[in-house]
Amino acid sequence: MPKGTVIFDLDGTLADTSGDLIAAANAALVGLGHAPQLVHGPDNATAVRGGRAMLRLAFERLTIPEAAAVEQIEAGYPLLLEAYGAAIDVYTRFYPGALDAVNSLKEKDFKVGICTNKPEALADLLLVRLGVRDLFGSLIGADTLPTRKPDPRPYYAAVERAGGHVARSLLVGDTETDRHTAQAASVPCILVGFGGDVTALAPEGIIRDYAELGPAVLRLLGN
Repeated sequence: MPKGTVIFDLDGTLADTSGDLIAAANAALVGLGHAPQLVHGPDNATAVRGGRAMLRLAFERLTIPEAAAVEQIEAGYPLLLEAYGAAIDVYTRFYPGALDAVNSLKEKDFKVGICTNKPEALADLLLVRLGVRDLFGSLIGADTLPTRKPDPRPYYAAVERAGGHVARSLLVGDTETDRHTAQAASVPCILVGFGGDVTALAPEGIIRDYAELGPAVLRLLGN
């Protein structure tokens, strides 16, 4: 029997995908007749919140009225997805030590999987391109089920498809969405502190280096 199951968020948790996401959002803006508005670095925190969040920020900067912005976000989102799928792994990199930490958990008989709010096909494509799809026992995306995080059902599915049990599982993420997902699922949450201060979210664990993940998991799920 596995010791437990560790489910990871993807963007901003396992990998820094912000560069490719921002490039795709800017391509969508150009497709709609606007100049690029987003900048890699300053806008990374918005990028990991998803495509619509990036477009919303861009239209705020363009001072487009809210009603028109809503329409343009919906028009631009498919353009963003198309651009992202065509150049999904140009800038994306795993955080230092992330894959070593995942492999170490597997060597200790933990199951591992991914639960992301990225569309499943794009998440799968990214993991395949990066050569790590087979490392994870499950992959649940934003559209795999009728609901997405912070609803707990995608998390439950990620645990079960990885071969684990929810009662012996935890979620590793980076945002308020991940924290709320773990709370809804009544499981512990470890948040990474790469993108900013997450202490106000009061997770059960915080790591700022992937070397800290193994001890944090063992503390929360036992030996």
